[in-house]
Amino acid sequence: MPNILHPSEAHEFVDAHGGRIRQVTTHPSLHHHPFFFVDAWDAEMQHLVLISHRSGSAQIFIEPEPGSALVQLTKEPTLAEWSIIPSRDGRWIYYVSGQEGKRVSTADGFVETLVHFDSQEMRETGMVGAAMGTTALSSCGRWWAVPVKSGAVSRFWLIDTIKQAAEVFLEAPTIGHPQFCPDDDNLILYAGPMTDRVWVTDRSGNSRRIFEREHDLQWITHEVWRPGHRSVLFVDWPRGMGEIDVETQAVRRISDFPVWHGAPDASGKQLVCDTNFPDLGLHVLSLDANDPPCFLHRSDASSEGAHWAHPFPYNDGPVKVFAPQHTHPHPRFSPDSKRIVFTSDRSGIAQVYEILLP
Repeated sequence: MPNILHPSEAHEFVDAHGGRIRQVTTHPSLHHHPFFFVDAWDAEMQHLVLISHRSGSAQIFIEPEPGSALVQLTKEPTLAEWSIIPSRDGRWIYYVSGQEGKRVSTADGFVETLVHFDSQEMRETGMVGAAMGTTALSSCGRWWAVPVKSGAVSRFWLIDTIKQAAEVFLEAPTIGHPQFCPDDDNLILYAGPMTDRVWVTDRSGNSRRIFEREHDLQWITHEVWRPGHRSVLFVDWPRGMGEIDVETQAVRRISDFPVWHGAPDASGKQLVCDTNFPDLGLHVLSLDANDPPCFLHRSDASSEGAHWAHPFPYNDGPVKVFAPQHTHPHPRFSPDSKRIVFTSDRSGIAQVYEILLP
């Protein structure tokens, strides 16, 4: 579709702690950035990627420059809003719509359909984990991995974006939150069942567990790659954060700070996180030094999800929880580590914000 321009809504303000904040969206409709482990920018930061519901349904938008007009790229009636993932070169944004895997050109809004998944279910039911429908794109941009719920199993599809060929390379009971290793295009992290979370696979489907929880009350969640280290950071809720060496499976404790969603910057040296129960605000943590966490900003997001205030709830199988993801900040560094994007419904409606770092 031709690009649709919407006037800029951006404005800056200084928060109560002296931090510079840029509000990107103000339209009275739901907005959010892609996710805490998905870049909201391409590698050269040619544009910021976000989702807006202003047209009546979730659609992909970009902001080419800070303060420029917002560009609507899609007009999809069934876009899976948490499936979006930008390519590092800035040319494409990949997404799932209905039963199809597509990509849209950031230059002119041209849409290509790459694969038809032929599954009525597509995702698990619910609001969290595999039910969100997140997808993974390799750093080189050639390989796009998409979990698809199909009957009793999840099928992991691999799409070759150059040859535009697709195949199922792995089946498992649950495949959630897939992420290509930023340092290895043949290694994919994914979440298994809530009681058995941390797995990796290669593109041939050789899958292996790299972490096994210590006891039935341990709550392992929100895994993410650490760039430059071939290791996985994970949240041991609410006791802090650890790191798993993918090859040796050795685990080290990083912090006792109650990280909720945490994501490292491109250097792998620091991590930004939100917090909950209690909400202590957004913080930056050093991943190598023992420096105390550095407070950044109070997002004042509602951070829905009452189950996070209680012990691990999933030992007897899935449970229904109310946790709309657009109410969570999900902070994420920009590629140059000079900005942090986050979502907040502090105004009553979820909007996209940036922290402008000194």
